[in-house]
Amino acid sequence: MQKPLQINFRHMEPSAAVEARIRDEVAKLETFYDRIVGCRVTFESPHQHQRHGRLYLLRIDLTVPGREIVVSREHHDQHSHEDPYVAIRDAFNAMRRQLQDHVRQQQGQTKVHEQRLTGRVSQIFLEDGFGFIESPEGDEIYFHRNSVLDEKFDDLAVGTNVRYVEEQGAEGPQASTVELP
Repeated sequence: MQKPLQINFRHMEPSAAVEARIRDEVAKLETFYDRIVGCRVTFESPHQHQRHGRLYLLRIDLTVPGREIVVSREHHDQHSHEDPYVAIRDAFNAMRRQLQDHVRQQQGQTKVHEQRLTGRVSQIFLEDGFGFIESPEGDEIYFHRNSVLDEKFDDLAVGTNVRYVEEQGAEGPQASTVELP
């Protein structure tokens, strides 16, 4: 990275452990894409809910040649983000996906928009972050929390109708994108 990493804590005391985790995640981004110019991360806990704990918010500003990529994760209703490490993981996963898209664009590759199929959730494991969709043909398609658009994973239940894009994974069919209709 040409510019040093900037980590800012807002509305909370700085944490060496959280800072170390952020540095590890940025290092992973650098191994994926070595042309990162700079990175600024803001980690904050703006308020304390009366019925729930703190919800951590994360903003990542990544500068690459010719572009700035921003991920801002504000999960007001996502109680898994009461854990700062879950908030960090989810934000950096989103940044990794955006960086991968940027690399594809640079290489002249464009995503082929597959046809969205319809199915229903047949199994859901909310605490483990994955589930299965039953296709109209009766096939089971695996999906992960990160495949669900608009942070709606926790809204899913057995029987929920969804649209999805199927791809071949290492262990069989999986949904790369899942959305509620």
